[in-house]
Amino acid sequence: LIVILLLISARLIFNLIPKNYILSVTSGSVLSERHFLIKLLQDEAAENFLSLKVVKTAGSLDSLELVNSGKVDLALVPGGLINSFPNVRHVATLPPEFIHFLVKPHIRNLEDLKGKVINMGERRESTRILARQILSHLDFVADSDYVETNFSNEELIGMRSDILPDVIVEVSYAPSLLVDFFVKRHDYHLLAMPFPSALAKRLSWIRNATLNQYMYSIIPPVPSTDIPLAGVNLHLVTNANVEPKAIVELLKALYGSQVNSRFSQKLVEEDLLIPSGYPVSAGTTLYLDSKKPMLTPELTDK
Repeated sequence: LIVILLLISARLIFNLIPKNYILSVTSGSVLSERHFLIKLLQDEAAENFLSLKVVKTAGSLDSLELVNSGKVDLALVPGGLINSFPNVRHVATLPPEFIHFLVKPHIRNLEDLKGKVINMGERRESTRILARQILSHLDFVADSDYVETNFSNEELIGMRSDILPDVIVEVSYAPSLLVDFFVKRHDYHLLAMPFPSALAKRLSWIRNATLNQYMYSIIPPVPSTDIPLAGVNLHLVTNANVEPKAIVELLKALYGSQVNSRFSQKLVEEDLLIPSGYPVSAGTTLYLDSKKPMLTPELTDK
């Protein structure tokens, strides 16, 4: 009995010793709020002996494939993508991003989108997949009702005004640096999407979102009033074989006061388990178990 107690004590002490973890993570475009969130996590996680290595990928689908194969440990991906990746696990759900439809001044409503050039981002990016789904529910036929282009954010920024597409679709938190640039430099404005509630009945990943007046410009106001937009939840996912304790340290950093005070969105821990379509990771379960009090009323009664 003494030997068993000593072994248990040794294991407990060993588990209390801080360990260094290194995880690779995708962060999206360097102009995005996702990238900024990862940089905040890098700083905060380092305090918990967790190093995050940022990996560049070709898009959200590429990120999911790399996580599924174990070549990358973590990824931030939006809802609405295919979830046929058996080794991907859910870590946390973050606040919904806005699906911005940036349009030139002559476009005033959804009907005006017909016959226009619409940039949906790179082909393996989630923005293209989400935009095509929304347009198809508006009965817009690809290559017939509109012309699709697939310029990256970096390519768009380097273009002259006269060759820029009529519409730019951008999925990001607000304020978005890209949207801010095109509103102020090229006089784009934002198109309201007054149907998220109805569309959410058909597409489970759609969320109601409201973009506040003056978000991108005060004179002239952009938007001129609070406008409804479609939103999409952002999910943090991991490979099934990633060390659960490393995920625990990551979640401690994600919901810590430092990240919340510096990030533009409020990260609500109660939303952590909003479904992404993937099984919950062992690390997330361990994190939630660690939050439970050891002395519960039931235990005290016993």
